[in-house]
Amino acid sequence: MAGPFTCAECGTTFTLPPAVAEKYPNWNPKTCMKCRPKKGGGATKSKAPAGRGGGGGRGRGGTLVEENLTVAEVLARYHDGPQDGVFTDGSSVPNPGPGGWGAVYVKKGQVVAQRHGQHPDTTNNRMELTALLNAYDLVPPGEAAVIYTDSNLAVQTINEWAEGWEKRGWKRKTGPIQNLDLIQALYAKAKARPELELRWIKAHDGSLWNEYADSLSTAWLRSTV
Repeated sequence: MAGPFTCAECGTTFTLPPAVAEKYPNWNPKTCMKCRPKKGGGATKSKAPAGRGGGGGRGRGGTLVEENLTVAEVLARYHDGPQDGVFTDGSSVPNPGPGGWGAVYVKKGQVVAQRHGQHPDTTNNRMELTALLNAYDLVPPGEAAVIYTDSNLAVQTINEWAEGWEKRGWKRKTGPIQNLDLIQALYAKAKARPELELRWIKAHDGSLWNEYADSLSTAWLRSTV
């Protein structure tokens, strides 16, 4: 059933995207996209500090909830944060479920290049990693830049853990490495591009280009990017 449904948080009427309705025919969501918490799947999104104009609002109990803004709405609303680098994001609705990713390369506050995509059956973490894989490809070889992601799990995986996993034949003591295919590909890119720095950025604290990447990652849910 695709709807219509009534959001228990804000009272608006909404329908499910066709891909979501087809995969979860009996799902009866209680909240709309704007009010639904974004699942981290192990890579928890940071909450915006109280009193800050971040991209997420607060639902019941102080839970961080996502906005579903177009890139034009993001550009009109936000102005803070770094103005150079590659900004990435990924998400799935629900998690696991259909998802999307986005990456934008910016210099002095101007978009140089961007990409976004979707997958019909994925997880939040896979979309975060896919966004980063595309981020490395947006920067010309030899050009230094910072690649930002609000997934601390992804940053720790590539910057701290992957080297040891590779030395041990891509094994770890605690069990199988999830999303190993994407991690191996991303670590190879990171090693081949030492001029690119992978860095964590806080989610939803009003950073323009992080919000822009978030918008690209959810573009598949809208009729307008």
